[in-house]
Amino acid sequence: MEVFFLGTGAGVPAKHRNVTSIALKLLEERGVVWLFDCGEATQHQILHTSIKPRRIEKIFITHLHGDHIYGLPGLLASRSFQGGDSPVTLYGPPGIKAYLDISFNVSKTYLRYSLQIVEIGEGVVFEDDQFIVEAKRLEHGISSFGYRIVEKDRAGTLLVDKLKEKGVQPGPIYKKIKDGEVVKDANGQMLYPEDFLGPPQKGRVVTILGDTRRCEAAQELAENADLLIHEATFSAEEEEMAREYFHCTTTEASEIAKKANVRKLCLTHISSRYDKEGAERLLLEARAVFFDTIIANDFMEVAIPIQKKETQTGG
Repeated sequence: MEVFFLGTGAGVPAKHRNVTSIALKLLEERGVVWLFDCGEATQHQILHTSIKPRRIEKIFITHLHGDHIYGLPGLLASRSFQGGDSPVTLYGPPGIKAYLDISFNVSKTYLRYSLQIVEIGEGVVFEDDQFIVEAKRLEHGISSFGYRIVEKDRAGTLLVDKLKEKGVQPGPIYKKIKDGEVVKDANGQMLYPEDFLGPPQKGRVVTILGDTRRCEAAQELAENADLLIHEATFSAEEEEMAREYFHCTTTEASEIAKKANVRKLCLTHISSRYDKEGAERLLLEARAVFFDTIIANDFMEVAIPIQKKETQTGG
């Protein structure tokens, strides 16, 4: 699981920061990419990466401001011509369907794959046997959502060497043990999964927020996350302006990260008023509150390592 930043700017494109788009790469987990927001020229940004549009399975839109959606019709249309024939599900606030319907109808665009559009409210918007995605409404000038992506806990690594010591060779029996089944081998001995599996792997949590003022919903979505991706449009000294424009400062974002007990904070949606030196200052402001903070740049990738699940022992 990796997060790849396709655009990290706010409002309008800048020379070194395109407008917002984030790819959650789930290539090992399910062979796909999930996209969060799709600002103008997102598909151009993708051209400079190894990301294949045909692998995009889901797109989550935080809100309907142009710097988060103007690249969406073009990306969806181009995907048809780039070998993309698998279904795509799009999640977003009410109004996202009308926006795409008008765009496609006026431009006479026809997709060669199935596009399902889900207009969301608060609560669980997606769940299967691997992931749960929850949405909450944030505080912004228009309806804006944050997403909490939770990977469900997984069984530990199969201890193949230990099985071979018992004379069990690779085959269907391996999968049964991995799935937690008690099985009998060819010699009649019972094989218990707990004897041949490493420590359980705790599911990872990634929180990706849309534009927002500081609010309780942001902290709730971020609780104990492995990675919190939070906007920081303004510096600490511009708190009044940030509130007026329904955005956050560096210190507000880092205070949320600290209270939510996240492992790592990544700041994005950086105003074009900040050059490279200005971005360094933003980072210092945030780290003064929450040290494990980074500032996203276009084309930066952040890996999210698996954590071993803590086990309880009797006292």
